[in-house]
Amino acid sequence: MRQFLDFEKPIAELENKINELRQMSLSSTDPDHPQGEAGGLSIADEVTKLEEKAEKQLRATYVKLTPWQKVQVARHAQRPHALDYISALITDYMPLAGDRAFAEDEAVVGGLGRFEGRSVVVIGTERGSDLDTRLRHNFGMARPEGYRKAVRLIDLASRFRLPILTFIDTPGAFPGIDAEARGQAEAIARSIDACLSAPVPILATVIGEGGSGGAIALAAGDRVFMLEHAIYSVITPEACSSILWRDTTQATVAAEALRLTAQDLKQFKLIDEIIQEPLGGAQRDPKLAIESVRHALAAALPGLCLLDPAALKVQRRDKYLAMGRLGSN
Repeated sequence: MRQFLDFEKPIAELENKINELRQMSLSSTDPDHPQGEAGGLSIADEVTKLEEKAEKQLRATYVKLTPWQKVQVARHAQRPHALDYISALITDYMPLAGDRAFAEDEAVVGGLGRFEGRSVVVIGTERGSDLDTRLRHNFGMARPEGYRKAVRLIDLASRFRLPILTFIDTPGAFPGIDAEARGQAEAIARSIDACLSAPVPILATVIGEGGSGGAIALAAGDRVFMLEHAIYSVITPEACSSILWRDTTQATVAAEALRLTAQDLKQFKLIDEIIQEPLGGAQRDPKLAIESVRHALAAALPGLCLLDPAALKVQRRDKYLAMGRLGSN
């Protein structure tokens, strides 16, 4: 069953009406039904009109989403998650587990496989799609062992000269005392360093929520993509609101101030490309959203694979050093 967000209530009402009429249409085509075929035709006409109205309403709504509405879309439970992308895009996938130091962290998933016939290493933050999987993946919030697993996979890719694909969807690194005690900040820093130092291409895609250092740890790539309704920010709007106003109800205002949308990030040249989503968001047509990501990655990867490792690292270094500089291209 499709889940609707608060601002989608008018669309939900139209689509519910359409479903009701379709059920009536099935009954009216029955020869024994009092209305007969004529009733079925009139209902079908009404369904067509309502479908056109619903699509127009959906288009009008998603053209003018506010930053806070984008946050809600990015967090939608029915959006495709990292494992969905891996399952659809990566063939011969062999998952790898553990950081070889402490434990396995299921908030970070990854392994070896093939993308468009090319051997790759893939890494993602997985938040889960229902209560059981969300608990198992800790809502996409990785502990130090998760980032150390990512470093292990990046080192493996570097050793065998395999390009790396990352899929980011996390509210941020896990802020628990146990994670801090095991060196959360150090683990994130090492993961960022591993990305920046890798002699192989890294293509990072923010598929939902990109939160703080927990996202940057896997997003310091040669090309950074964002889905149209994804978000990427140093802090969640709720946390920002709590810090600045001591009031979480100001999250809407904080979302506006944080400039966290894909369009903002592209304007500031902090990402390279926005990947268009299906009308109504990736949650309405996950297969089409995943195919859009496939095309973007397939277009960017071959050219990067042709670069010399040393030139690749220099280009990556210059890319990130230029961020935030006045007058930089």
